[in-house]
Amino acid sequence: MPAEILEALPAQQKIRIPMQAQSRSMNLSNAVAVVVYEAWRQLDYAGALIKP
Repeated sequence: MPAEILEALPAQQKIRIPMQAQSRSMNLSNAVAVVVYEAWRQLDYAGALIKP
């Protein structure tokens, strides 16, 4: 992401996904899937038909 766009965003709108240094970077769809899944997990899978 260009630095000027990143700097224009307030801190509360930025998310960092930790990764190991030797790992390849994720594409946008994979990154969104990780963030959405983690948010849903933190909400205890609200709305799920079957909870893990």
